Amino acid sequence: MLMKILMCPPDHYGIEYEINPWMKLENKSDRERALAQWNKLYQTIHACGAEISLIPPVNGCPDMTFTANAGLLYQNKIILSHFKYPQREVEAAHFEKWFKQAGFQVLNPVSEHEHSPFFEGAGDALTDGEFVYVGFGFRSDLSFYTQTSFFDQEKLVMCELVDPYFYHIDTCFCPLDKNLAIWYPNAFSAESQTLMQSKTHLIAVNEEEAKRFACNAVVIDKHVITPTGCPNLTNDLKALGYTVFACEMDEYLKAGGACKCLTLRLD
Repeated sequence: MLMKILMCPPDHYGIEYEINPWMKLENKSDRERALAQWNKLYQTIHACGAEISLIPPVNGCPDMTFTANAGLLYQNKIILSHFKYPQREVEAAHFEKWFKQAGFQVLNPVSEHEHSPFFEGAGDALTDGEFVYVGFGFRSDLSFYTQTSFFDQEKLVMCELVDPYFYHIDTCFCPLDKNLAIWYPNAFSAESQTLMQSKTHLIAVNEEEAKRFACNAVVIDKHVITPTGCPNLTNDLKALGYTVFACEMDEYLKAGGACKCLTLRLD
């Protein structure tokens, strides 16, 4: 069965506010380069055998292209993101509408967000097929995982993020399968590092490649799509039998995103 992925063309993408350490208003994105980089990623994902759906971009939502933050498909239902920053919360209604039109049941509609904890979708929740590794500390609240009935609590691995440059778990951790993942250890608290090491085998990424968002990779079977500039990780993955594709992501790094941030898995 083909992997299904949601993407959003970057028609309105740009650096229009600052909500993480990567974003600087003076460091504007080049729209032509951003579009070319997004198109290359789209083509690479398609060539790796995934089926891609597109949500129309919305003017006034410059980060909507980062569909990983739209929500999380969990047990065939959508847990919609409740964004921490109002600049992104405006995206939620557009994503909710698309999910419902696509036939998904949305567990936490926008109408319920006002009094609920923050949660930023597949940016902060990654599954390896057995456990769900959930990030908290910057964008998503720990209480979202512990106080809602959406998750099987026995399957959750709580991962505290401590470096603001790695504000979502998908910027510093990427499951490859049930027994293997890549990560940047220093992005996590010592307690979380110990917990994560007890759940799976972890391949460490060095600081230089971590800041190229090496861990923000798209995994399609034995294919791994990473940003360019990650030679050490590439060699490690090839030695394990993976085929690695590198896509230039510099225009998206300006906003604190890369390959995985631009995709949402829907199966």
